[in-house]
Amino acid sequence: MTTPVCAGASKAHAAPAGHRRYASFSSYVQARGPVLLRTARSLTANPSDAEDLLQTALTKTYVAWERIEDHRALDGYVRRALVNTRTSQWRKRKVDEYVCEEVPEKEAPPGPDPAEQQSLHDAMWRAVLRLPDRQRAMVVLRYYEDLSEAQTAEVLGVSVGTVKSAVSRALVKLRADPELEPVR
Repeated sequence: MTTPVCAGASKAHAAPAGHRRYASFSSYVQARGPVLLRTARSLTANPSDAEDLLQTALTKTYVAWERIEDHRALDGYVRRALVNTRTSQWRKRKVDEYVCEEVPEKEAPPGPDPAEQQSLHDAMWRAVLRLPDRQRAMVVLRYYEDLSEAQTAEVLGVSVGTVKSAVSRALVKLRADPELEPVR
């Protein structure tokens, strides 16, 4: 005759051994999961990899649950499973490094087309040449010679406010220039 799990329970209501094992394992994971996840995160660089690592270690722990004699030492068992699993992953990783006499240079990403750059440069210069003399001088000093507003004002003998307003009007004209509109 089977002994019921709790007094007064019938044989039909007794919890199967697998269910009891799952319940005790589940309560352990709920209680210790956050601490174990922190341990897993210390072993990996990526939080998602840490979650996967912990899941693998907990799966190994669940399989061995009945064989673990001292359930007070479960944290140590899971930590050892974490370290062993991480070590196995590290050993299995594919290494894409090869010994060579010279370090290979990385391929530079393709740059803009030099012909397009020259065409844009030429169009921009033609648009600047169409500006009135005073605006053109201020734009050239500000953006081609890279002078500050104060330096530009000093060179031209005008106030900083004059440089600001003239450059602002010049930029409006350049933005409206049909030759400089982007190709769509």
